[in-house]
Amino acid sequence: APFFAPISCRGWGRGKTDERAFELKAERERERARFETMGNVKSKQAGPSKKALTSCYKDCTALVKERKCAPILVRLAWHDCGNYDRNARNGGACASIRFDKELAHGCNAGLDGAMGLIQPLKDKHPGLSYADIIQMASAAAIEASGGPKIPMRYGRVDAETDAAVPIEGRLPDGEAPFGQADGACPGDKSEDPDPAAHLRRVFYRMGLNDREIVALSGAHTIGRAYKERSGVPTLDSTKYTAEGPGTKGGMSWTRDWLDFNNDYFVALAAGEKNADLLEMSTDAVLLTDEGFKPHALKYSESQAAFFEDYAAAHKKLSEVGSTFDPPEGVSI
Repeated sequence: APFFAPISCRGWGRGKTDERAFELKAERERERARFETMGNVKSKQAGPSKKALTSCYKDCTALVKERKCAPILVRLAWHDCGNYDRNARNGGACASIRFDKELAHGCNAGLDGAMGLIQPLKDKHPGLSYADIIQMASAAAIEASGGPKIPMRYGRVDAETDAAVPIEGRLPDGEAPFGQADGACPGDKSEDPDPAAHLRRVFYRMGLNDREIVALSGAHTIGRAYKERSGVPTLDSTKYTAEGPGTKGGMSWTRDWLDFNNDYFVALAAGEKNADLLEMSTDAVLLTDEGFKPHALKYSESQAAFFEDYAAAHKKLSEVGSTFDPPEGVSI
């Protein structure tokens, strides 16, 4: 309850004392009512409702199962948050990727289609931010594909204009020559050909560590890369991707590229060489770098350990650069 300081009646005539006391009491009641109203307003505006979030999560899950679109939804979310720079204090999960200016970045080729999947969800759930829906769709995609439930929180505030779009070049490359990925000119090519150093420049810039780098790399267990988009795959299509589902072609890292599991790490640990599967130098380095290797081997041996670390790392990545309203976020 608010604190009300005593007010002296000195200076008032004796005949006015009872009237003034009545007025003071009435004023206190009005103040109390005002503060209670303020409390109610705060409650109503304290971020998205759990009902709306739960409903949208169900819609995201249904979308993934119907359209087989888990990989591109994960990619969209990661490209929205993965350009965060904690030193520059910009980028991150604020839905700046919905603007044409950011979609035009070379690394975002094809993600206009992913935003086309997000828009109907936003239309149906106008009370939720784009930033929340984009990150929610990614979390729902992981779970719907057989992966862990991500302990997400919501309430992200959307970037208002494309002035929030950060400088291009902060996302990871699959092969050398690697971009600098940090500092004032992240798009410049680095003279360092080491894929491990490149991964660390990208993820350390966002505040993530070696374990989280390896765990997040495990998301390559789903999805494909396209030669015409990234230039990395050697094939336009493989026996695992030729018939889709969805867009046909591309190269996947695993045989069952719509199932989220630890097959990516199992294949790396086994040293499997399959011309129809993609393995970039940023994949192979997970077993040669001394900081990465223990985690990669652990995940190849234990899917449960991978899922636990992955869920925590995914949540952390989904929040970098975000402003939450309320500050503590809303969980469902």
